[in-house]
Amino acid sequence: MEKRKLGNGGLEVSAIGLGCMGMSHGYGKPADKKEMINLVHKAVDMGITFFDTAEVYGPFTNEELVGEALSSLRDKVIIATKFGIFIDANGKQAQDSRPETIRRSIEGSLKRLKTDYIDLYYQHRVDTNVPIEDVAGTIKDLIKEGKVKYFGLSEPGVKTIRRAHAVNPVAAVQSEYSLWWRKPEEELIPTLEELYIGFVPFSPLGRGYLTGKIDENTSFDKSDFRNKLPRFTAEARKANHAIVELIDKTARQKKATSAQIALSWLLSKKPWIVPIPGTTKLSRLEENIGSLNLKLSPDELKTLDDVSLKIKIEGNRYPEELEKRSGL
Repeated sequence: MEKRKLGNGGLEVSAIGLGCMGMSHGYGKPADKKEMINLVHKAVDMGITFFDTAEVYGPFTNEELVGEALSSLRDKVIIATKFGIFIDANGKQAQDSRPETIRRSIEGSLKRLKTDYIDLYYQHRVDTNVPIEDVAGTIKDLIKEGKVKYFGLSEPGVKTIRRAHAVNPVAAVQSEYSLWWRKPEEELIPTLEELYIGFVPFSPLGRGYLTGKIDENTSFDKSDFRNKLPRFTAEARKANHAIVELIDKTARQKKATSAQIALSWLLSKKPWIVPIPGTTKLSRLEENIGSLNLKLSPDELKTLDDVSLKIKIEGNRYPEELEKRSGL
């Protein structure tokens, strides 16, 4: 498995990671825990060393799953988790990144993940009620204490990144990035390159849409959070089919799958980009890893770049209240 470095502090991971959220949160009924533990073990066997979770996934159950799966393999893997989002009394997501809350969160995550340290600890979303300097300073202290190795931010704006990085080096930024969400190219990626910060794209397959397996007739489980996303209304799924057709055309030419094309495109962008596609199926895991053996030519990459930018994508990626948390 190819390795890539995130930041310049020595954090090295497999070129593709595994997003674990969907195993127990977000995409309908949680998968069987034993089967998911076996899938994580298979991922390690196939060379994946980078696993992504968060305390709010479940909440808590996804960290427990990852901890149980990886506790016997701890010295072989890199575990990333996140703090700063919790479920309030009304069942809604809320934010709290106060230093005392971060310290409570790290203790809970360490216990659930069955480990003495977190490799990469992300602020899940920017908390406008807490100065980012206070957050970065708290992580700096946790690094000194040996409870955290590297600091990360999820979906921050570039000003926030610079302020945090000035207090404690940011090793990686996690944000959505794919052929149908290219906003990171405007400011985020140039800033990360300037500051030598790694980039970890989540939803690199457009929450499944870019694989070509979803159309306007697809029905999701009632607990699937895609039901709440404007980009996943039946009308938007139908209107956005042009991006699927573009990827499918390239896939047929390369005798590959659409998922492999979408991932190969991302991997070609920068040597410090590490996508974390999620899956609950071994066949999809194998398919995603197969993208590392697929090389797109400069002409093929240019076509994907140019044509995808001309396609108007219908529907916002999040409802307004969730989008407000991004890029602050």
